[in-house]
Amino acid sequence: MNVTALSVAALLLATGCSTYAEDSLAELIAEAESNNAQVLAAEHSWRAATYVARQMTALPDPQFMLQQFSVGSPRPFAGFTNSNFAYIGFGASQELPYPGKLRLKGQVAKRQADTERAQAGALRASIAEQVKTAYFHLAYLQQTLTVLERSGATLKRLADSELSRYRVGQGSQADVLKAQLEHTKLLREITMHHAEMAEAQADLKLLLHRGQESPDIAARSLTATTLSYSASELLALVRERNPAVQTMAMALKKQDAQLQSAEKGGKPDFGLGYMFQQTGDAYRDYYMLTFNMTLPRRQRIHAEIAEAAELQSRAKEELDAQLRQQRAEVQKQYVAASSAAELLTEYREGLIPQAEAAFRAELTAYQSNKEQLSSVLVSLNEMLSIEREREQAVLDREIAIARLETLTGAILR
Repeated sequence: MNVTALSVAALLLATGCSTYAEDSLAELIAEAESNNAQVLAAEHSWRAATYVARQMTALPDPQFMLQQFSVGSPRPFAGFTNSNFAYIGFGASQELPYPGKLRLKGQVAKRQADTERAQAGALRASIAEQVKTAYFHLAYLQQTLTVLERSGATLKRLADSELSRYRVGQGSQADVLKAQLEHTKLLREITMHHAEMAEAQADLKLLLHRGQESPDIAARSLTATTLSYSASELLALVRERNPAVQTMAMALKKQDAQLQSAEKGGKPDFGLGYMFQQTGDAYRDYYMLTFNMTLPRRQRIHAEIAEAAELQSRAKEELDAQLRQQRAEVQKQYVAASSAAELLTEYREGLIPQAEAAFRAELTAYQSNKEQLSSVLVSLNEMLSIEREREQAVLDREIAIARLETLTGAILR
């Protein structure tokens, strides 16, 4: 049996270097923000909303009129030379809303554009978080695949060694079959692992707006990030930087402007018109100036004000609920990140060294014919399981920190 090869393979289970051409997470996030179709659509929606205020603050379209008044016959210009009632009229009119109405409507439109911008920012942050999560998951799969492949190589050497021992009458057929079965199980798991990596690649390429036939993405090695913020510091950032809270705050400002506009709606609107009426050469021309005033119905205005006030109250409650919800989520993710850090300390300082030592002891005893192969396989599987759990803890911590970055708007890595 190649004892040296077995020992080296065992010690490499928890370590190893990657042969991937690694992609930078920051570059992938920037690519997603530039190319993701959802982000681009949201930004177009926001830019479109910025033009509404100009429309709302413009005066109503002026009207130009041409009149022809006949006398004695429906024919055009009938009576124009023999009646002072026949004329050709030229006029114009303009509606004039009460001062301040258009400005307030423009404020409502501007606040709506601000809300659209906040929504686009929230979507951009969400896409960035999804890219981070998919990237970290891919890194986790790459690292655990390396562990699985090295474990598979160790199992194959054990199976080959036990087969050699069996041929010279020192081993048992049952141990040979057991080692081969464990190796086959691991090969099946590696196959499933490849399928899971393919799914992660597809999800990440979708977020980046890349073609599915494009080259695969390789993530950098996943390492635990040190979190330098306290829970109270992170909670304090939510009100000012959380995308969802900012969106609700913009919606509240819009409703404030909407209420002011509804209250101003009770003021009257005006209209101004002028017409010149040209008669025949033997008669005097006519000049007409008109001024009108439109009085809004109180019932409608009161209903609009009441509606705007209720929507304003709803926006306040939604903002408060969103703020509390986002703070609760920050607390949960902080606890998750802290718990993962504690687990990693336990794995690093206790479980992994103990598992490696136990495997080396079982392997030495097996080489000295003091233990059965089954004990070595059990120890190897335990070490593999602990190593994968450690990688899962790193993944959980990085995902929690990515979520905290979205919730607080802070850069934590």
